[in-house]
Amino acid sequence: MSGKKYFHHQNWIAERYSLNAGFVPELGQPVVDLLKPQTGELILDLGCGEGTLTEKLLEFATSVIGVDNSLNQIEAAKKKGLLVCMADGHSLPFQENFDGIFSNAALHWMSSDPNAVLLEVWRALKKGGRFAAEMGGQGNVASITNALSNALKRRNIDPDSVFPWYFPSSQTYSAQLKKAGFLISYIELFNRPTELPGDISGWLETFGESFLFTVPSEERAYIVTEVAEELRPHLFKKGKWIVDYVRLRFLAEKPA
Repeated sequence: MSGKKYFHHQNWIAERYSLNAGFVPELGQPVVDLLKPQTGELILDLGCGEGTLTEKLLEFATSVIGVDNSLNQIEAAKKKGLLVCMADGHSLPFQENFDGIFSNAALHWMSSDPNAVLLEVWRALKKGGRFAAEMGGQGNVASITNALSNALKRRNIDPDSVFPWYFPSSQTYSAQLKKAGFLISYIELFNRPTELPGDISGWLETFGESFLFTVPSEERAYIVTEVAEELRPHLFKKGKWIVDYVRLRFLAEKPA
């Protein structure tokens, strides 16, 4: 194994995301239901992407601010007329502004210091404010990460050096929420096999860049093909790719 360390590389392109991962915001409705936005509240959409769920939150006559650290996604959200800005979850520019904070499929990307993210969420919430979110949990896309890791190991690259995600257990994340000061109303880790809209290659190209960018550009297509063939017996069923998603969903509150 080489000891080389790589920077995590993830380039968010709104059009590609909508094509290959449009199911992600579509499956976010249960988190909206968990938050229960109320008329007149100010809500933060943390990791808003191109704003599909930000628009959904606005249907409740709330005011919503979206933040994301992808300029491309923010620009796409602005084209929809949404109030959004660039921000990193590890360092939010807010202080007790929000009645609720919502996050769908974003927290597991904020992996460099998950405890810092929770402290920033705490700081941004008003007293009595709610934090409703869903993220990848322990075991999420395990088949895919194993196959990607195998492909890198065959090239003498350490996959741990580029692993971009944080997939905690419910016990681990409960402890982190409590340490940050939250009261937990609900937390659940559950399997959610998810049908992709197309071929697994689209998923790998959209979400797997941290792994793919460890090799020269001309070799990336070979890795995608290798990984797809390794996964086919496990995830390709009746003409569809079904990915082994495991989600962690929770509702927590900042005490009044």
